[in-house]
Amino acid sequence: MIGASGIFLSAMAGAKEKDVPSSAQSSPRAKTVKASISLVKTSDRQTGIKKAVDLLNMNPVKDKDVLLKPNFNTADRYPGSTHNDTLINLILHLRHMGAKNITIGERSGPPDTADVLEQKGIYAICKDMDVKLINFEELPEDEWVKVSPEGNHWRNGFYVAKPVLDSGCIVSTCCLKTHGFGGVFTMSLKLSVGITHKRNMTELHSSFLSMRKMIAEINQAFTPSLILLDGIEAFTDRGPMEGTRKRADVILAGTDRIAIDAAGLAVLKDLGSNRAIMEKKIFEQEQIARAAELGLGVARPDGIEIVTGDDESREYAGRLQEILLKG
Repeated sequence: MIGASGIFLSAMAGAKEKDVPSSAQSSPRAKTVKASISLVKTSDRQTGIKKAVDLLNMNPVKDKDVLLKPNFNTADRYPGSTHNDTLINLILHLRHMGAKNITIGERSGPPDTADVLEQKGIYAICKDMDVKLINFEELPEDEWVKVSPEGNHWRNGFYVAKPVLDSGCIVSTCCLKTHGFGGVFTMSLKLSVGITHKRNMTELHSSFLSMRKMIAEINQAFTPSLILLDGIEAFTDRGPMEGTRKRADVILAGTDRIAIDAAGLAVLKDLGSNRAIMEKKIFEQEQIARAAELGLGVARPDGIEIVTGDDESREYAGRLQEILLKG
């Protein structure tokens, strides 16, 4: 597991397009017993992002070069893609926390990444805010690393953008939505698809029976230092570009991808979602079950602690905890 010992990461960083030797792969770390995430019930991104991050009572970005991974799979209106206000306010707060440098890194698809960044106004935002930008799709071949963890469902591994593997501090921000093309849902675990090469997408999208497991397996390539989920609005059906839109008015933050996605699924269940969400227990969803099997985070719903800072958020968190425990 990358991030558990650092061995797999250093091996991959020098591997370029070669397979990572099996001897360099460490076994999955022990499953997390407890995971704390924060919840803020709000429609205000500026205050909500700050509160959600501050409630974690940690600062993983101080004096760090931060690689910020948004959801720019397409330029579709939020929650089809990361809201620009979320991106801007998160950057401002990361700076307030003492981040040394911030670089946005992304690969869109199926649209061309440069087109998505232009349509979203990201080039202008980066210039105005003095933020660096890496379009993974424009990286040369020697900046992609082949990753093939033992026991994965990919035929021949998958390629990961080297800046992701080289980063010591990854912050991700995801949306809250269903996925009508086989993923079932797309939150923090599925955000990892954007760190892989576009050549991997044909296999992923044609592997309907294994797709959710393959999504989880990409997450072995890195460990995020911070995750922010903007759930002010959600797609409760269809997605990921457009779908049935409902307001949830919630922001979640944490470091555990499984806990974030499980809480997000609880929100979708509370809102009323499609059959793929409503008729399956949260920890039986294949993305989550496979991620838990790999030791990527908390393995049980009763291991998730939701931290809040006000009565409205506390009441809503209690409702989500009940949904999590029922599945």
